[in-house]
Amino acid sequence: MSTQTKRPADTYSPLYFLASLGAGGLSVTFFMYLMFWVPHPGKPVPTFEDISAAFATGSTPMQIAIVIAVIGIAAMVFLNLKYLIWNLTAYKAFKQTDAYVALRNSNAESTLLAMPLAMAMTVNGLFIVGLVYVPGLWGIVEYLFPMALVAFALIGFLAFKMIADFLGRILTQGGIFDVTANNSFAQMLPAFALSMVAVGLSAPAAMSHSTLTAGLSLILSTFMGTAAIVYALVAIFTAFNSMLHHGTAKEAGPTLMVVVPIMTILGIMFLRQDHGLHETFGAHTAKVDTMMMLARLLTVQILFALLGMLVLRRQGYFTDFVLGSKTSPGSYALVCPGVALAVMIHFFTNKGLVGAGLIEKFSPSFWVITAIALIFQFAMIALVIRLNRQHFGKQAQGKAVPAE
Repeated sequence: MSTQTKRPADTYSPLYFLASLGAGGLSVTFFMYLMFWVPHPGKPVPTFEDISAAFATGSTPMQIAIVIAVIGIAAMVFLNLKYLIWNLTAYKAFKQTDAYVALRNSNAESTLLAMPLAMAMTVNGLFIVGLVYVPGLWGIVEYLFPMALVAFALIGFLAFKMIADFLGRILTQGGIFDVTANNSFAQMLPAFALSMVAVGLSAPAAMSHSTLTAGLSLILSTFMGTAAIVYALVAIFTAFNSMLHHGTAKEAGPTLMVVVPIMTILGIMFLRQDHGLHETFGAHTAKVDTMMMLARLLTVQILFALLGMLVLRRQGYFTDFVLGSKTSPGSYALVCPGVALAVMIHFFTNKGLVGAGLIEKFSPSFWVITAIALIFQFAMIALVIRLNRQHFGKQAQGKAVPAE
């Protein structure tokens, strides 16, 4: 690979898969408009027919919201696919370099899990595209669910293989894992990938009318979700010990907030599983219990978001890597927490507060809380635009700094 780079992205890192991930996550924030504002009686999610009916008969604000959502989903899924394809091509070339060999023999080997993470996000995004743009999709959806389970299972297998290579190396050879360089939550990336696969596997549980399909979805998503939680707990405790001794690695500072998207993803998985248990297996959960579950997850998110922002501001991360001349592919990890908070606030507002009867849908209090989600969403859109210009623009203002 040439040392004469025209842009920071030419110095490749697997963390650039997060550029695809962030765009895919933003497509979900636009889908929230349709999910919670468009009526879809008899179905857990809105489809092309529901959206068309709402646009034809709805008020002007409803029509504007639908137009924004439909355009936003298309734009973000396009970016998601664009950067996924770019990454897969760049990664193939990267594997032929000495830098790849060095990465495979360092703590940063875990960054390879950004690949299955982004791939799982893309499958989720394509399902949204099908719901929004394909007429009659719901009529054949039962045939698509088994295919989706297979796709996510294959991505999960890839993730486990990468984790096995990493853990197999450091747990059998000994003395090669640099504990002093583990002063961030970078090792949470495998848990992030597993949780993204888990939420994809849980979709048929909430939507399928087949007992077998729903049951398989519940079992597989529980396995992947539990694996994500176990891995995350181990990674957090080992990283905190290193951070207390050595401080937080500046370039990896954004990883302190990776707990935020994991909580949103697992929260959606829990909601999907709960819906499937209710619809298919007759189990019942009180709506106030759903509100309390979402409130606990949102609390964890806020705490880790505050911790991350505290450290990033003290270190001057935004001044250097977002607004300044330095670049780091790890900066794309900043998009995930904002997107996750936007999505979680939508769920907390609609499934939690409205569901439990604390506020009325479309009331002033509803829009005040929803406005917070919208602020996070559009702030992350601005951040993505900024980072894409920094890293993929032709003029490079500074040398890329790897985030391990």
